[in-house]
Amino acid sequence: MINKKFWKNKKVFISGYEGFLGSNLTKKLISLGADVVGLDIKVRRKETILCPSDYNKIKVIKGSIADYHLIKNIIEKNKIEVVFHLAAEAIVGKCLQNPRKTFISNIKGTWELLEVCRYTKTVKSIVVASSDKAYGSHKKLPYKEDTPLRGEHPYDVSKSCADLITYAYFHTFGLPVAITRCGNIYGPGDFNFNRIVPDAIRCALTDRRLMIRSDGKFIRDYIFIDDIVDAYLLLAEKIRKSKQYGEALNFSNENPISVLKLVKIIYESFNKKPNFRVLNQARYEIRNQYLSSKKSKEILGWQPRYSLKNGINKTIDWYKTLSR
Repeated sequence: MINKKFWKNKKVFISGYEGFLGSNLTKKLISLGADVVGLDIKVRRKETILCPSDYNKIKVIKGSIADYHLIKNIIEKNKIEVVFHLAAEAIVGKCLQNPRKTFISNIKGTWELLEVCRYTKTVKSIVVASSDKAYGSHKKLPYKEDTPLRGEHPYDVSKSCADLITYAYFHTFGLPVAITRCGNIYGPGDFNFNRIVPDAIRCALTDRRLMIRSDGKFIRDYIFIDDIVDAYLLLAEKIRKSKQYGEALNFSNENPISVLKLVKIIYESFNKKPNFRVLNQARYEIRNQYLSSKKSKEILGWQPRYSLKNGINKTIDWYKTLSR
């Protein structure tokens, strides 16, 4: 259960606030009365769930998370208490095309932020977004938090590195950090149609054929955006109150399925027959990957509120509003 009193007038910094997760988290924090400062490489983009009234309630800053002096100025000037570090190059295809940009954003951006926080007395809790991809490929599933981090390709490696750097700042300097590793997040506000859920919904809405990059048999777990927003807020609250810093936590609905089964569920929600073509062209992607959320349930009392079917239906309803 989110503690509304905890967030009232709390000075919060969100890097990557206009992204999929960032915009949903920002919107929730606004509703809780937090004082939000948002940084993004783009600002006031058209494709976001944030509305004009939301922007009027937050402080918007355009810039790179890898800019040390900019971050230092933001955190010190605004006396930030809670940091959510979400800024990253997150699309696997783009990471393959431009690994240098990926490493600057995902790795350098993390150490520059943590280095600023190391010398800032006001910051009391920092939540850093890692990824299930940080684990790399392992035969033993589901992944637990003590599974070794061994990414092999640019995006995966960038997350492994950022994860370990965060861990180092806790163990070496006592920084009040926690790390999240989530399954595949879906829901309202995701405008990246390279991802399977928004692409499948768009194709079902427009009667276009869905192109599946893999062979359709890759296994993943999918988690609804509202459940992840709750997880981030709970984590920031609990680590500050209990001073249980340095933890890495998995968040998943623990219901792994194949891409083909996911697509079937989406089309069934439209009462339509699946219309897709399997390209079998996926490269440098982990075949089977899913998480255990046992630790996050025990430490935070967190539970996902949405089943996959309910989450998909809620997501479809939102995408339908875009096509009107």
